[in-house]
Amino acid sequence: MTLTATFTASLKADQNGPNTFADEFSPSLSKLQRLADGTGANQADLIYAAERSVATASNDDLDLSGTLTDAFGATITMAEMVGIIVINQAKDGTANTTDLTIGGATNPFIGFLGATDTIGPIKPGGSFMLFAGDADGIGTVTAGTGDILRIANSSGATAAYQIAILGRSA
Repeated sequence: MTLTATFTASLKADQNGPNTFADEFSPSLSKLQRLADGTGANQADLIYAAERSVATASNDDLDLSGTLTDAFGATITMAEMVGIIVINQAKDGTANTTDLTIGGATNPFIGFLGATDTIGPIKPGGSFMLFAGDADGIGTVTAGTGDILRIANSSGATAAYQIAILGRSA
């Protein structure tokens, strides 16, 4: 498998003051993260992407070291995570009604989180994205003791969500 990933995120807003002669403020942020195929800095060689479902008031624990499979059915065993995107919405655009939280599992992946830290709530229709292409990525995956990425759903309804994880096998 050859992997080439390009992620682009941008934000642009025009804000005008209370009258037509006020100063205009136009912030613009953008970031392009390019990753080539490989296991070094600015590279990744594994991708997991899926739409998943988590029941009301339940957890979806993803084992980053040996149980996830790629699009071809091959088992993925990550040594480092390089990027993650979580979207609290089904691929077809169906809205969720509950919040999602990342982290807080037993034997948690703690690269960008502490052992008990979480990120969230990710509101319905909201998203979370984090990438680091340097040699360390966003964290090391430790099989058996630090390899579970939890997606927790608040109570109220089952939630379908989208997730993509980029990683390195070494």
